[in-house]
Amino acid sequence: MILVGGASQRMQDQLAEVFTVHVLPQDAAGREAFFAANGENIGYVLSSGHGGVPGTMMEQMPNLKIVSNYGVGYDAVDVDTAVSRGVVVTHTPNVLNDDVANTAVMLVLTASRNFLADNAHLMAGNWPKGAAPLSQSIRDKTVGILGLGRIGMVTAEKLAVFGVKIVYHTRSERDVPYPYYDNLTEMARDCDILISIAPGGASTDKIINRDVMDALGPDGLLVNIGRGTVVDESALIAALQEGRLGKAALDVFEDEPNVPAALMACPTATLLPHVGSATVQTRQAMGDLAVENLTAFHAAGKAVTPVPECQSL
Repeated sequence: MILVGGASQRMQDQLAEVFTVHVLPQDAAGREAFFAANGENIGYVLSSGHGGVPGTMMEQMPNLKIVSNYGVGYDAVDVDTAVSRGVVVTHTPNVLNDDVANTAVMLVLTASRNFLADNAHLMAGNWPKGAAPLSQSIRDKTVGILGLGRIGMVTAEKLAVFGVKIVYHTRSERDVPYPYYDNLTEMARDCDILISIAPGGASTDKIINRDVMDALGPDGLLVNIGRGTVVDESALIAALQEGRLGKAALDVFEDEPNVPAALMACPTATLLPHVGSATVQTRQAMGDLAVENLTAFHAAGKAVTPVPECQSL
């Protein structure tokens, strides 16, 4: 089997008990040579890198059986090609719900309460010269959630204790105790805070566009903990610079790990380096599940947590 991207020592030790493990070279020439020599012998892949496993890579592994994706989002794996070839793709849902939802709540509070600016005010020695500007309470605010899946539901439950009203938008209405909007722009117009927990992919690419940002408005807060591609980043920068959008708090970006300098320069932007699930406990649980998908498939031909498109494989 091969590792695409890194893996913890714990994961590598678990895998070595069952498989002969190779780390795929990062450079193009090294990868070409590796696949030329070993492609036909590869049946198992664990992917944890931004590059993922595109269809062109799968074509170089004619006997590939399973791709285990380290993470709940799997847009970096070409699932359509995998399904057409009978290759099972898995991911790591549920084990990261709590920490990612905590990150969403933290970003909402940090941005609304101006905590980063307040910290800078103190550290610059400005407190003796005067108090920091007042911030905004989130009580009685309306929070719209784009993508009310597993993480979205946990986020809604955590935010409810702050006295906010929760509404949501997904592709179809769910049996949940929150008002549903079938139009994202209309929901943004009625919200004070919009949280995106939507997955990446063609269906969600840049759906948070200028119209949505303008609907959210100059007092609105946009939070993104899903995928960076969901937000039109250029439109976001312009909206913040022109004051058409109040604030943004982001853990994900369009071209990670590259963040536009213009976005970093926005004083109304709170930015994190994709750390929503980055606790020792959660990352260990994700790693254990990613490995378990491979070992379970090896032992019995059945993965533990296949992605929806692969449930019938």
